[in-house]
Amino acid sequence: MIFEIFKKNGYLDSFRSINRNLLIALDGTRYFSSKKIHCNNCSVTNHRDGTITYYHSVITPVIVAPGQKHAILLCPEFITPQDGYEKQDSEITAAKRWIHKYAGKYAVRLITILGDDLYSRQPFCEELLELGFHFILVCKRESHKTLYKWVDLLESTGDLHVFTKKVQNGRKTEIHTYRYANKLPIRDTDDALMVNWCELTICDEGGDILYKNSFITDHEITAGNVTSIVRSGRARWKIENENNNTLKTKGYNLEHNYGHGNEHLSTLLATLNILAFLIHTLMEFTDEKYRLIRATLPTRKTFFDDVRALTRYMCFGSWGNMMDFMLKGLEIDMPPNPG
Repeated sequence: MIFEIFKKNGYLDSFRSINRNLLIALDGTRYFSSKKIHCNNCSVTNHRDGTITYYHSVITPVIVAPGQKHAILLCPEFITPQDGYEKQDSEITAAKRWIHKYAGKYAVRLITILGDDLYSRQPFCEELLELGFHFILVCKRESHKTLYKWVDLLESTGDLHVFTKKVQNGRKTEIHTYRYANKLPIRDTDDALMVNWCELTICDEGGDILYKNSFITDHEITAGNVTSIVRSGRARWKIENENNNTLKTKGYNLEHNYGHGNEHLSTLLATLNILAFLIHTLMEFTDEKYRLIRATLPTRKTFFDDVRALTRYMCFGSWGNMMDFMLKGLEIDMPPNPG
């Protein structure tokens, strides 16, 4: 397993975050949509004008970390019709399947699950805890009214923890205000799960808000770790910017219709695309020649285009031979072997 290569070689150590946990971000992304082309496993949206949109989506779990430029893809979970269920599959249902499938593999390694506001509901949080996961999930005021009533009450009585610090961001000074509280009910029921809540507001020196977000977590929040918890929660954006966006716009063309078929072809081709990205990420850690070439060329797409052009007209005995050819052509010197 590719994950075991990352683990065995210590590549995951730099991804450890709050309480030495690995952060796994969950998010759904659509990779196919059409008004005409469809298969038996398409999801369906019926529009008011009578038209139908057929589409495919997938949960793409990735290991992320604050300050890490890489995101390590894990096994995806496709959002497709499930045997024995009449209701259309959904992102949260697919996410539940994923955590149940891989709890035995990942939960024992100290894992915190990251997700947007869709995931910060009691049933999903309870399942995470039962399976041995921790969580840091976006928590919006409009979807958690009971919890925010408690936040407002604590603020009014002066019992809400608040502290502010100045942070230099380049030439600009930002004001970071943290608010947090522990053991708040996630909903208005007798069996409400008690969660810990924190918020970060970033303002410029004039008071204009540059960023604001809040999270719930099962990690106890203190003045000493609230910044780390927020940084971990904010790392979730990497699943969109450094994973899904890369798959769609940086040469992998995930949303391109390479073929659809009647059953599983679309899913198979998307899986191969995702697997290619994972292997390229692994090569960033293990293949110095590849890493040097990628760092020299302006974009990932440029690298793909060059490989495509070379292999159209030339036959290389191995991947290493092609890397040597590219190193020579780009006049890149390999650093001396320390051994």
